[in-house]
Amino acid sequence: QVQLVESGGGLVQAGGSLRLSCAASGGTFSNYRMGWFRQAPGKEREFVATVSRSGGSTYYADSVKGRFSISRDNAKNTVYLQMLSLKPEDTAVYYCAAMRGTRAYLSGSNYDYWGQGTQVTVSS
Repeated sequence: QVQLVESGGGLVQAGGSLRLSCAASGGTFSNYRMGWFRQAPGKEREFVATVSRSGGSTYYADSVKGRFSISRDNAKNTVYLQMLSLKPEDTAVYYCAAMRGTRAYLSGSNYDYWGQGTQVTVSS
């Protein structure tokens, strides 16, 4: 059983930046593809970014491409989401998730473990 704990959320002005962290425990971190998802009030959860087990491959939603960067440190069992040039529409609860095996990584239903989420609020 893998436990995921996100941190780093908060309130920031538009154009600002935040770095989210997700610390994993209870499993072999390098065995899992990691992803970040977000859910805004009244909206469905959406994919943000994912990183492969080794960290060598990443993929982003079009809405964050060029502004967000996902990375991982397998020695620290942690995945990061660096967010730059934040916009009010980035306001959401951000969740990290872990996937065993090889499945379609855009779908949240393919991830096996989830964190509790961290709130990101971007003011205009």
